[in-house]
This record gives sequence, structure tokens and C-alpha cells, in this order.
Amino acid sequence: MADLAFLWHMHQPDYRHPDSGEFLLPWVFLHATKDYTDMVAHLERHPGIRCTVNFVPVLLDQIEDYAAQFASRNWRDPLLRIAATADGENLSADDRAWLLDIAFRCHAPTMLEPFAPYRRLRDLLAFVRDSDGHGMSYLSCTFYSDLATWYLLAWSGESLRRGGQSIPLLMAKGGNFTTAERQALLAELGAAVTDLIPRYRKLADSGQIELSCTPANHPLAPLLLDFHSAREALPDCALPAAPEYPGGRSRVTEHLSAARDSHTRRFGNVPAGLWPAEGALSTAFLQQIADAGFAWTATGQGVLRHSAGEAALTTTPWLPPEGTTSDILLFFRNERLSDLIGFEYAKWHGRDAAQHFMTELKAIHLQDEDNLIPVFLDGENAWEYYPYNAWYFFSDLYEALARNSAIRTVTLSEAAAHHRARSPRLPRLTAGSWVYGTLSTWVGHADKNRAWELLCDAKQCADRALDSGRLDAAACSEVRRRLAVCESSDWFWWLGDDNSPESVASFDQLFRQNLQSLYRLLGLPTPASLEHPISKGGGTPVSGGTMRRAN
Repeated sequence: MADLAFLWHMHQPDYRHPDSGEFLLPWVFLHATKDYTDMVAHLERHPGIRCTVNFVPVLLDQIEDYAAQFASRNWRDPLLRIAATADGENLSADDRAWLLDIAFRCHAPTMLEPFAPYRRLRDLLAFVRDSDGHGMSYLSCTFYSDLATWYLLAWSGESLRRGGQSIPLLMAKGGNFTTAERQALLAELGAAVTDLIPRYRKLADSGQIELSCTPANHPLAPLLLDFHSAREALPDCALPAAPEYPGGRSRVTEHLSAARDSHTRRFGNVPAGLWPAEGALSTAFLQQIADAGFAWTATGQGVLRHSAGEAALTTTPWLPPEGTTSDILLFFRNERLSDLIGFEYAKWHGRDAAQHFMTELKAIHLQDEDNLIPVFLDGENAWEYYPYNAWYFFSDLYEALARNSAIRTVTLSEAAAHHRARSPRLPRLTAGSWVYGTLSTWVGHADKNRAWELLCDAKQCADRALDSGRLDAAACSEVRRRLAVCESSDWFWWLGDDNSPESVASFDQLFRQNLQSLYRLLGLPTPASLEHPISKGGGTPVSGGTMRRAN
């Protein structure tokens, strides 16, 4: 019997303004109501399906922040504040501009075009914008209220649309939503977000799923440890001018420790496994993961090819190279199957996609009935490209798997137990990630390298201040917390030439705001360089950001 090991990775960076705590971008909340709710609902409806779900602590922090907002009604997300406003005439000009900028940011073919009332709002906005300079003044408070409502409805998951109370009623009504109706919608969405972590914990407690973690703020750990690790897979990779990230080893240790504490506090046990941020591993980082007590970790198939050759297979876990003081197991992602789900099947009919995936699984099973099939991808970013948020794809796939006696779904800890005896040993571990098997998405481009140099400068200042004794314990704790946010891999991902100028500008600005906040916490003047965009082509910062597709 072949073992199919799904790992669904859930991550969003910290979108909160470092000083005010205001959410500058709403993606955590929107993914929570659309994707995290649907993914847990699929598992609840198919109790025979086993898998691993990975949560990054910084995402869980923000989910709990949203739960606190619903409990207190003290809104720190403009979208929720706008939707909750009883009298639209009281909306500020800034809130109106923010909403107009963000409220059509979605995959239009699946999330906007199917809904005539939502299309009408878009078309009305386009009409008044094309009119004379006074056209925008004709947009009423009802327009803004309906627009905020429809954006929330467009980002609601299929499980909420099918099982909710307010959501199906409002979608049927279409417009002219009353204050009471919007409050009912917020209550329903708030309950869904508040219940997310308990629902996943319940599945883990029942043994259906395994919950794993990632270092706390999703740092690109191999680069924190050694910039030169980028040259293991790409010998000509340009590196930052700074020779290294100061004290990188201790910072990685802190992210690992915080992740274990977060997981234990929220889910009641110590995690067995760790998915590194972006699946990025190096020999030095692997040793730290092992030293932290994790039993397994995982990365992409490209890393396996660079480490063990083109013929190396993902159909078993691997033991670490000689010299690693642990027999931690490494899983390597099956790129073809993972990318079929992440990028291809959205174009197919759900049942056809599920049947094709099952055919691919059977082919691997026929090669060796003891094969392991590791399928790892984001659990949030691909589904908006599917009709009905992939509801029919998952229904057909999970039902087909439950009926198939030759394919068994397993957690990664179960896979480790089943396959350890036949695990080969890696000859070496070439540093890389699940993106191309390299680290080039986060270093090498002039803008990415410049961001690392700014972070290195700030870290040196932080080290001196923390060692000086002039900061009290509370201030030191806050400095380390802000530093952890600045170390997120996401800032480096978005810089460069591969993303839209609007997205680059948004993340560029938020990264610099976090660095500026760090300097203020240190009681130091803010470098003038942080007043200017890192990216030369980043354009004007905007409120919204385009989300990346699943890797």
C-alpha cells in the first residue's frame, strides 16, 4: 500500500503597522474566512483523510488578533471598521480611498464575475471615474457599505456559503444591505475566525491530522546563518555587501524556540515536525532543527536533485548526511503532483482533476507498492483560481482517496515511522528551497541584497543596545519581537522584478516601517536611507497587495 502524505502550509506575514497595530493589508482575515475555514471543513467532512497541516506562529498571532477584535469590536482592520460603520456618511476620506483601492483585489473570473451585484459595483465605479472630476462625489454611503459587504462575501469560503446563515441570504439579496445585515455578517465571519484554531486542534487531538510548525516569523534561516549558502546551488549568486547577518545562529535558535512555545501553548503538545520557511534548508540549519528536538523536516525536490543527483527519488524519506548529530528524517516534495494541484487543476473540471490525480498516484503505486508520495503546497493561495474555491475538487479527491484501498493517506510522523527502515542517507545537503531548489528568490537581486544590508545595519545597532544595559527587560523583549518581524522572508520575496510594482511598493514600505520602528525602540535616530524605497521601480505604495500563487 502506497502512502500519500499531504502537507498543507498556512502562512501570511505580519501585516500590522509596527506602531499602531493597524492592519495595513487584510489578507490574514480574508484567507481565514475563505481558505482556512474551507480546508478544515473538507477534513471534517472526510474523517478518513489524514494529513499534516503546518501553521506559522506569526499567522496564528494575527488570527488571534482578529478574534480579539471581534470580541472587543475595537477594529484595527479598515475593512472591518468600514463594514461595521452604521452610517456610511461617517466614513473618512481615507477609509473610502482605502476601500476603493482594495475592494476588487481578487481573482475576478472566480470571485467577481460570477456575482452580478458585485460586477455592478465595479462597473459603476469605472463609470464615475471616467466622468468629469466631480463623478466620485456621486457615490453614496450605500455604495461604500455594499462594496465592503460584497468584498467580504466574495472572500467567504464555500463552507460558509453552504452552511452559514447570513452569507447565503445576503448573496441572494444582492445589495442595499442594512446595518443589521452587515452586523450579522460580521458576527458570522467573526465566529468562523475565532473557531479556527480550536477546530484544527480538535482534528489533531482526534489523530486525524498532524499539526507542525515553522520558525516563528518565517525567516529564511539558511541566509541568516550564512549568505554564502546561496552559492551552493548558484555559484555565481551576487551576495549582500555585508559579510554576514550578525548573530544569525542565535536568532534562528530564538525563532525555533518561539515556534515550539507557540505550538505547545495553542495545540497542547510539542510539535514533532518543522516545515522550514519556504522549505529552505542548509546543513547548518538542519543541525539546528535537529538540536531543537524535531523528528522530521521537509523541503523541495529541487534540493534533493542538487544534493543527491537527478535520479534521486522522493518516494522515501532520507536520513541526513554523515556528520549530522541526529537521525532526523527529511522529506522531499513531489514537484509534479504538488504543482498539478497548485497551478494546473484550477483549469480543469473538479472531477476530472481528481480522477487524473488518482491515476498519477496509481502509477507511482504500481512502481512499488511501498512508495511514499509527498505532496506539499500552500493551503491558501491556489484555491481562488478554482471554481467554487476548489470545493468540488476536494470533495471528489477526498472521496476517491477514501474509497481506494491501494493508497493510504498518512501524516508525516506516520510516514516517518513507516518508512524509516528503508530511508537512504543523503550524500550531502546542498542549500536551497522549494522554489527552483535555490535561494535566489530571497537574495542575489540588487534590491533584495540592499534589504539585507539595511537589516544587517539595524541588527548591529540592536546588538549594541541590547548589550549596553540601558534598555529594561520590557524594552529588550519588544526589540527582539520587532527584530523577528524584520527577519521575515516575505520582505525579500517581494522585492525584485518578478512581482507587480504595486505589491513591491507595499511590502517595501512595510519592511522599512518595521526597521524604522526598531530604531525608535532602540532610542536611535532613523537612518535617512529608510525614507526612500529600496526598489527603484516600486511605484507609489498602495494599501493592497497581490498575493502570490502557491509554490
